[in-house]
Amino acid sequence: MKKDNDFASVLLAWYDREARTLPWRTTPTPYGVWVSEIMLQQTQVATVIGYFERFMQRLPDIQSLAEVSEEELFKLWEGLGYYSRARNLQRAARLIVENYDGLLPNNENELRKLPGIGDYTAGAIASIAFQKPTAAVDGNVLRIFARLYKDDHDIGDAKNKKHFHALVMQVLPPRRAGDFNQALMDLGALICTPKAAPKCCDCPLKSFCMAYGDDCVNQLPVKSNKISRKIQQYTIFLIIHQEKILLKKRPSQGLLAGLWEYPNLEGILNATEARFFLQDKGVAVDTITPVGSAKHTFTHIQWQMNGYLVKISKPLPLFGGTWISYQALKENYALPNAYQFYTALLDQLFAPKDKQMTIFDYQNE
Repeated sequence: MKKDNDFASVLLAWYDREARTLPWRTTPTPYGVWVSEIMLQQTQVATVIGYFERFMQRLPDIQSLAEVSEEELFKLWEGLGYYSRARNLQRAARLIVENYDGLLPNNENELRKLPGIGDYTAGAIASIAFQKPTAAVDGNVLRIFARLYKDDHDIGDAKNKKHFHALVMQVLPPRRAGDFNQALMDLGALICTPKAAPKCCDCPLKSFCMAYGDDCVNQLPVKSNKISRKIQQYTIFLIIHQEKILLKKRPSQGLLAGLWEYPNLEGILNATEARFFLQDKGVAVDTITPVGSAKHTFTHIQWQMNGYLVKISKPLPLFGGTWISYQALKENYALPNAYQFYTALLDQLFAPKDKQMTIFDYQNE
């Protein structure tokens, strides 16, 4: 590769011209950088922008984040998924208030002690918010450097992270480390994309890139196969009494801990089986209507769901749940993305009469 300082200067010149305009960059604060980095984990930038702006308007500082109720926090986070990120944000905020006088630590070692902050996030915050000369190595950076150096180390193997971190540190400019790291983020998002369609002709670093020179960009990076996902099947019940919907809370530990959900059971039932199951639970079913199937994929699990809209005449205590109004559901209760298909059906059910879907005729089967 050409001289390291040439690499950095070319990349930074490109960034100065082409940097994405993002709300956490416009008026950067350590708190805003931290929140944005947590939101951006496993989530596209376009999705995060609106959430970030609403979050910062309601919770503008660490103290307000530490004090907000979990229900409101989850409602602000609703739709972003991976709710453990929100829970860790609040846990970290409370530790910062308690142990750091309400100020986010300004070095990697202290940042890594906080819940939800790993090596990448610590490096990103330290460099962007506090101008520390450190790398922030995520999937984008691994892909870029594997191609730049024509490096066949497996980026899916955690043991190789230190190897790539060292490569980045060799070219990182100490005085503009934060801009350099953000330039790599933008390059990976806009130019040096995954194998489908990297835009090598537009890349400011193509003259440095060994994979481009040898015409093997699409063969890199090397990444081990992903772990196969476990399939879990569920029957979902949208149980309605007049203008109220039955929700129940998930356990405080495990997947989607503490979030609200629709009553459900493991396994896929047909309509007749679903009716008998509910009747065995003491539910006086007036009507039961199939509302379709949906899938949701987590990192290591895929949910396959089949849903029923159930109308009942008596709002009995069922499934350990709580009866709430549709308006309260929309305003105050956070439901996982996994149920988005069924929540959208409820939106149609409670829409003005002329806009309701014909699926909600409540015909007996």
